[in-house]
Amino acid sequence: MAVANMQRFASRIARNPSIFSITRSSASSCSSRSGSAKVADRIVKLFAIDPEGCKREIIGLSGQTLLKALTNHGLIDPDSHRLEDIDACSSECEVHIAQEWLEKLPKASYDEQYVLKRNSRARVLNKHSRLGCQVVLSPELQGMVVAIPEPKPWDIP
Repeated sequence: MAVANMQRFASRIARNPSIFSITRSSASSCSSRSGSAKVADRIVKLFAIDPEGCKREIIGLSGQTLLKALTNHGLIDPDSHRLEDIDACSSECEVHIAQEWLEKLPKASYDEQYVLKRNSRARVLNKHSRLGCQVVLSPELQGMVVAIPEPKPWDIP
């Protein structure tokens, strides 16, 4: 039965070769519209300097928080930050952002500044400090440089 179907299909192609070319072209156009192209458009490549001073390339997605991208690459312990909610934040996701990139970010909210100051021993806010849970990645942040500070002695269990 399968052989008979194949022979019929082969004879239809032989009689009308355009059927085969249409089928191939429509198949290739369908595959070029796959979802992976959309994901590729959302990729944001960043550079993170870990506490040892090594520069690492980090890949995140537009709309994702910086915290998520850093935890996915093992630079911030996911257990140290339970929620991406400012009310639950303990500033363990604090990062330092290079000056030229700070200007491309929205201003830190009052709550974010409060959390950063509350958890600073000197009670002085470092102007490069931001909470990774509050920085949302976007295509404009492609190439951004962030530094992961050393854990504060009171953060170490």
